Amino acid sequence: MGHIINSLVAFLLVSCLCQVNAQSDERIRYTNVTGKAQWWIAEIQDECGSIIAWEGDKMEIEVSKGITIWFREKLKGNVVIEYDATVVDKGGANDRVSDLNCFWMFSDPKESDGDIKLGNNKRNGLFRNYHTLQGYYVGLGGHDNTRTRYRRYNGDVNRPLKPEHDLTDASYLLVPNKKYHIKLIAQGQSIQYWRDDQLIFNVRDPEPLREGWFALRTLTNHMIIENVTIQSEY
Repeated sequence: MGHIINSLVAFLLVSCLCQVNAQSDERIRYTNVTGKAQWWIAEIQDECGSIIAWEGDKMEIEVSKGITIWFREKLKGNVVIEYDATVVDKGGANDRVSDLNCFWMFSDPKESDGDIKLGNNKRNGLFRNYHTLQGYYVGLGGHDNTRTRYRRYNGDVNRPLKPEHDLTDASYLLVPNKKYHIKLIAQGQSIQYWRDDQLIFNVRDPEPLREGWFALRTLTNHMIIENVTIQSEY
């Protein structure tokens, strides 16, 4: 599957012009990209036991182990990312209600330009292989839907976690088969994570990350992602 996914990137040079709406000289808005494989690069731990289906403005993900699906364009400046997500529980082999996770403003501090070399690396969807990157992370309903966490990855494998960013109340966890609207914000020093109308994390970062990549992340799961829109500065 990985070879098929990455080969589709070649279509981007032709297709991207009709998928991006330039709002001004300083901003760019990506719409209608969810169901188009050429916009995404998947790093999959178990390709044989995993399926990604793209159709319309929907992406359906069913994986037996870990997966990270990167949006292939680098984002810069003030960024707002929105999408709808449903964690499916209908008795399937991978229908595990857990880990509606995401990365945003991610880069590699070991590289001079922060390049994380999408599709040309050895991360292969294994979670620990991302711990040396830097960026903002939220794990919604992680650890078998027992906690929701925010971390600022600093390129240090220890990945600091503050007590106030480790939530276990049921109001912060997942309900199966419920469609959530997720919003990720990085605007100046303001870093926010919204689920529907609930502001779950509101963090002030005195040294904000101003560019990087966005990814969907999960583990042994079946989920549906719809209506991804991304606004970024050039």
